[in-house]
Amino acid sequence: MLPSLAFRTLRSANARCVWKFAWNFGFKGMLSVERFKRRIKRGEFFPPFLYLSIINTCNLRCQGCWVDVEAKDAINLEALNRTIIDAKRHGNSFFGILGGEPFMHPKLLDLLAAHPDCYFQIFTNGQLITEKAAARMREIGNCTPLISIEGREIVSDERRGKKDVYARTLRGLDHCLKAGLLTGVATSVCKTNIDELLTEAWLQELIDRGVHYAWYHGYRPVGPKPNFDLSLTPAQLVRVRRFVTEARAKMPIAIVDAYYDHDGKALCPMSTGVSHHIGPKGDIEPCPIIQFAVEDIHDPRGIFETMKSSAFLKDFRELSAHHTRGCVVLERPDLVKEIVQKHGARDTTVRGTAMAELDAMTPRFSQWLPGEEVPEKHWMYRLAKKYWFYDFNAYRGVAHDAAGKARLLGTALATTPPTPKPAPTAVQPVLN
Repeated sequence: MLPSLAFRTLRSANARCVWKFAWNFGFKGMLSVERFKRRIKRGEFFPPFLYLSIINTCNLRCQGCWVDVEAKDAINLEALNRTIIDAKRHGNSFFGILGGEPFMHPKLLDLLAAHPDCYFQIFTNGQLITEKAAARMREIGNCTPLISIEGREIVSDERRGKKDVYARTLRGLDHCLKAGLLTGVATSVCKTNIDELLTEAWLQELIDRGVHYAWYHGYRPVGPKPNFDLSLTPAQLVRVRRFVTEARAKMPIAIVDAYYDHDGKALCPMSTGVSHHIGPKGDIEPCPIIQFAVEDIHDPRGIFETMKSSAFLKDFRELSAHHTRGCVVLERPDLVKEIVQKHGARDTTVRGTAMAELDAMTPRFSQWLPGEEVPEKHWMYRLAKKYWFYDFNAYRGVAHDAAGKARLLGTALATTPPTPKPAPTAVQPVLN
């Protein structure tokens, strides 16, 4: 698998793009994680990976989207540069760029060009990537487009709220591949696309096109119009994890995941402190789906000092890690509300309904399914995760037992009935 992947990557991708990836993301990314580890020992938290939603606006209208896509919020280039420069001073070199649709930001390519010593992963629907834009990205060399595909023709139109979505996205994907960019395809796995995209046949199609990596992540029913019918069942969540580990071991395409360690134990990147999120107005949020903030990037102290001293972020990391190894928003929306109220955090949405959306949520399954862990099968992924992507002791000393999970979510994970004790404060569980 690994030799075949390396061979076809070197054959298909621009050499400068490969070098920038290996140096700015690979080597310097490992160093940034090592700095993160040292900061943790000093009791200081600043994530090695920052995700920036640089704009709200989007050309699609996807089911279950939590972004105010009709809004015109966008972080200006000066604020973006200032934020990245400050993060670089403390060892960061990797940044995820999100939206809305990032290619609707008029200064996106200027941002990439301003930081040749960094690496950027651009989360995009791909439809606005022209041949000219792809050529410019190849010239800059320090980015990888991660293009979202949510299904084939029928499902894509349904999931993304427009016509001819699949064909338009494939056109942008092909522009990237023809330009020699390291290119990935992301899928938010849900009930309507799991059978056609979580398959070896689909991965082989991506390989045949020249795609270098894939990213599967579970659909999260959040936002103003969550579609709960799309949510995966526990069995399907395990199916996704099992497929990813098996495909990694035998197919010449890299496969990314962000919610499990090398032993297959669930984790939350926000709870571990490895990543936080900046919204399109500059608000510093725990993660993209928690749309509340106390601080923002316009604080004159700079992003490092602001995030390092944030009691709001600290409480989110610690309280969520104490109660779950999964997604605290899905499993314990009551805890999210508790922390927001404690700190008087502001609603960072344009719609102003984030608290009402929390009130309407009921606990659901996420990636944490005790007793269903699937360890990494390929030595490379196992080694990389063991040293550079694990829980960073965020869950140390916390008893996360299957009985407690069963009690909260009403699942049959426990083999014997739990000893009765007061239930956690939460609304009635929902089983998908």
